[in-house]
Amino acid sequence: MWLLRLLAVILVVTIGAGFLIYAFTGNRSYLALSWRLFKYGIVFALLVFALMFIERLAIIPL
Repeated sequence: MWLLRLLAVILVVTIGAGFLIYAFTGNRSYLALSWRLFKYGIVFALLVFALMFIERLAIIPL
């Protein structure tokens, strides 16, 4: 779990740095990189949450 938190922090810092660099330089490639990282981060987070949900359902006996 600590690895997922570390990856989330790195992702947020990288997205923020991309926005900041775009604000200073005006180069839209940094903005596109930040947007792409954001989209992939959301997909990865939803995938992890889905796996955690499935794991929780599998543990509960019927």
